[in-house]
Amino acid sequence: MNPHELNAGVVYGAAFLIAAIVSVLATPLVVRLAVRLGIVDRGGDERRMHDMPKPRVGGIAVFFGFAFALFAVLGVALASPRGFLPAADLFDGTHKLVGLLFGSLLILGVGIWDDVMQMRPRNKLIAQIVVALISMLYGFVIPGITVPFDHNPGTNWIDFPIWVGVPLTLLWYVGMMNAINFLDGLDGLLAGVAAISSFFLFVISVLHGNPVVAIVVAALTGAALGFLPYNFNPARIILGDAGSLFIGYVFATVSIIGASKTAIAISVVIPLLVLALPVLDTAAAIVRRARSGKRITEADRGHFHHQLIFRFGLNVRQAVLLLYAVCFVLGVVALAFSGEFTHVFRHAT
Repeated sequence: MNPHELNAGVVYGAAFLIAAIVSVLATPLVVRLAVRLGIVDRGGDERRMHDMPKPRVGGIAVFFGFAFALFAVLGVALASPRGFLPAADLFDGTHKLVGLLFGSLLILGVGIWDDVMQMRPRNKLIAQIVVALISMLYGFVIPGITVPFDHNPGTNWIDFPIWVGVPLTLLWYVGMMNAINFLDGLDGLLAGVAAISSFFLFVISVLHGNPVVAIVVAALTGAALGFLPYNFNPARIILGDAGSLFIGYVFATVSIIGASKTAIAISVVIPLLVLALPVLDTAAAIVRRARSGKRITEADRGHFHHQLIFRFGLNVRQAVLLLYAVCFVLGVVALAFSGEFTHVFRHAT
């Protein structure tokens, strides 16, 4: 291992540990704050499975861990440009990290607003669109896609014109944020799935040489794992929209960064495989509600995790652990499939 690889490994490990430690320490404080301010989820509705009131702004603690780690890493990158990011990539990498942190803060604010004030679905959708449009100003636009199984450097990349890239990016952001939001229905489910998915995205991004994506998902893995002990059934606190929208935003953004033509790290196909569980669950929910004449935003108990409990008789912990296993298998499949992109990348260079 050369010094550059060693420094990168230390930075990744530090980001993970910092995020986990800050998240662990911040979560009890957020619990106390939410209880004192009365920001609690009463449960017992069509979406939540708990009957006792629980603080619902746990996403604040996850964001603190995530942001603290990235700011620390950003400082290291700026102070030692040769130690983590190559000099040629320093400005671009810093620009992306700053843009992602800014967008994360904005969507966290939207989620907190919804957790506290209960936004109307239309207003929440508008807020998501605004955050997505602001993120595009930082260059987070899907530029194209790598064609899997095509090893010809001249044909393995398809460029998207702006009139395709912008609407597709907007759909990607809104779809991913809401897909992750729909998944947050059982204690510990979303935090665990986020940690598992982030871990596999980290491995894939390291293998494909994308340090910006790697550091982001390393921090998200640590922050989610630090929060999980307080969120696993029986949970002391739930993520709320502040957490689910934030996590969905991060996944959407790193997918776009990874799809960059200049650094073919992870195409949007790979995140779709890693995050197939919430994506398929959301697609099924849309079809189910459309057939029954319900609004897409209307909550129900037809999600995969609800069916495991009501149809198959599992308890909350068993259902969550089973879905963890499914998410892990999907991550392994995505990791194996990403080998095709590695092959394409090597031929292209």
